[in-house]
Amino acid sequence: MTSPFGVLRRLTAPRPAPVPAGERCEMCAEPIGEPHQHVVSIEGRQLMCVCRACYLLFTDSDADLRYRAVPDRYLAFPDVVVDQAEWDALEIPVGLAFFFRNSTLGRTVAFYPGPAGATESELPLPKWHAILERHPELDIAADDVEALLIRMPHRGGPGACLLLPIDACYEFVGRMRLLWHGFDGGQEAHRYIEEFFAAMTARARAGGAG
Repeated sequence: MTSPFGVLRRLTAPRPAPVPAGERCEMCAEPIGEPHQHVVSIEGRQLMCVCRACYLLFTDSDADLRYRAVPDRYLAFPDVVVDQAEWDALEIPVGLAFFFRNSTLGRTVAFYPGPAGATESELPLPKWHAILERHPELDIAADDVEALLIRMPHRGGPGACLLLPIDACYEFVGRMRLLWHGFDGGQEAHRYIEEFFAAMTARARAGGAG
């Protein structure tokens, strides 16, 4: 097993010639496969693909670090219902968004999918805090690396509330950008939304479970 000192030596060593993205750790240039893990640059907000050894350097959530390891936690909250009035008060123009706390800004931010990718919404924080007060079980996402993904009921279908790793949320909106057609996204984008939520819900355990 690679020691932390070995990893730090690799980080300070001369970097090899560039290789195709996704094939090497973005910190130490060691080969990585699929799937692999990610860390978040706190200041730059970038996701970085990393090897297991580099990932483990940034798993201490209490340490003052420039990077944070993205955890592998998936939770579903089937009993949580955000009503339409609460959603409208958030001033998000679509019925789907993810929310995470940006520790650099010191506040929660919201993003929703669209033809341009992830679009940030100016979140009225008192309205968001009112939702968390009514549903305190939702107020558990780790800063910067986990997000609450909320989908309002659509076309007669049920809504959903999930806690996901932040990389899963960015992957979701990135895929939506590629699939988006027309005013409301089109059939292919809506099909992907159904498939994504089905897969994430199947993977998740109930929020509040041990």
